[in-house]
Amino acid sequence: MLTDGKIFVGKSTKPEYLDLKLANRHGLITGATGTGKTVSLQVLAEGFSNAGVPVFAADIKGDLSGVATAGTQKDFIDKRLEKVGLPAFDPKAYPTVFWDVFGEQGHPIRATVSDMGPLLLSRLLELNDTQEGVLNIMFRVAEDEGMAMLDLADLRSMALAVGERSKELSMKYGNVASASVGAIQRRLLVLEEQGADQFFGEPALDIQDLIKTTYDDRGFINLLAADQLFQKPRLYATFLLWLLTRLWDEMPEVGDPDKPKLVFFFDEAHLLFDEAPKALIERVEQVARLIRSKGVGVYFITQNPLDVPDTVSSQLGNRIQHALRAYTPKEQRAVRAAAETFRPNPDLDTERVILELGVGEALVSFLENKGEPSIVQRTLIRPPNGRIGPLTAAERAEVSGRSPYAGKYDTAIDRESAHEILATRREKLAKQKAAEAAAEEGRKGSWANVVFGRGPRGGRSLGEQVARDVGRSIMRRMIGSVTRSVMRSLGLRRR
Repeated sequence: MLTDGKIFVGKSTKPEYLDLKLANRHGLITGATGTGKTVSLQVLAEGFSNAGVPVFAADIKGDLSGVATAGTQKDFIDKRLEKVGLPAFDPKAYPTVFWDVFGEQGHPIRATVSDMGPLLLSRLLELNDTQEGVLNIMFRVAEDEGMAMLDLADLRSMALAVGERSKELSMKYGNVASASVGAIQRRLLVLEEQGADQFFGEPALDIQDLIKTTYDDRGFINLLAADQLFQKPRLYATFLLWLLTRLWDEMPEVGDPDKPKLVFFFDEAHLLFDEAPKALIERVEQVARLIRSKGVGVYFITQNPLDVPDTVSSQLGNRIQHALRAYTPKEQRAVRAAAETFRPNPDLDTERVILELGVGEALVSFLENKGEPSIVQRTLIRPPNGRIGPLTAAERAEVSGRSPYAGKYDTAIDRESAHEILATRREKLAKQKAAEAAAEEGRKGSWANVVFGRGPRGGRSLGEQVARDVGRSIMRRMIGSVTRSVMRSLGLRRR
């Protein structure tokens, strides 16, 4: 529900609204499993869509997919609507586009190796300075020799070629250590085993396709199927690093617009930060600090507020805190930390209320006026208009069939690039070497014919002539020797 440039989220002692002018100051939704985080996320996504703001969300469990179809009226929804002061249920389907790096539950998302570039790749692969230098040489050689770097096969082939030509290339580009080439190949193997060969390639995703609205000015809700992707953390980091960098590079500075140009939701954010490459953490921190000036809002959804690094958490001004559990000392510290992040309400014991919140209730504090946080309020979250829960596979396929990008990304393109060019060169070189070897064998054969084969015009060869003459000489000597022996034995002498 949208009112005067604000998204109605729920009701405390008063209606609670997220101001679109301050929505690009980022946000955080936290709470234990089953307390209503996904519903809060869906309410915000629907509100942004109604306001003409495109949304991109990583959908871990598929629960958000229900936003693509109208919700069903139920008794608990009617009761909640009455409590929050809404007159009636307004079931509505929202324009949704499904994406999937693996291409199984949505349009494939691809990027070229060139788009990623040597700097991001070296950070992602956690290369040292020497290895990073060799990776840069690989990209430079490809550029100088007119070879496109599109997919993982190109990268592997370039690593092999640079290793084979290390002496030659070292004279032009600097030292190419075989140990560094080997390290890069091993890191690429890890990426490949996690499915990066499906991510790198063409057609590459046009970032502008994530920033689209419908004919009636509603923002598309782009959902990334992430159930498999989250099981492959290195590939997920690769995708996010590329996506955040492209957004940073392509979106213009807009200052503080009346509403965001795009809003990101990262569900299960603890999976994002746990054991993430340093390059990804640095990029997320940079985005949290600076990307709001490009009109992009970033919202993290996680179970524990301590899951988000302090450098990121300090940038998250709009907060929805669902119930937490405190059975262990660590959980008790998390409750205390969550309570301390809010602007105090003299009428609430925030730390105690966090433990008492029911399903669908939350402590809410949004930015207001010139950007200061509002006093925290115990709030009943409104129900969404879309379905609460996932779509079936058939429903998902039907929505994908209506997608504005149907057919644009679904078929991979494998045009000639570094891998094919290098394979052709290697094949050509192999044929050349085979021809040279055959010619050498031919030359050896010709000399052998002269020595041991048939001579010209069917005559004897030089070898045969030599053998014949030697044989005759030996035979004459043997006959002479035998004759002399016989004559001596008979007492005869040659006269």
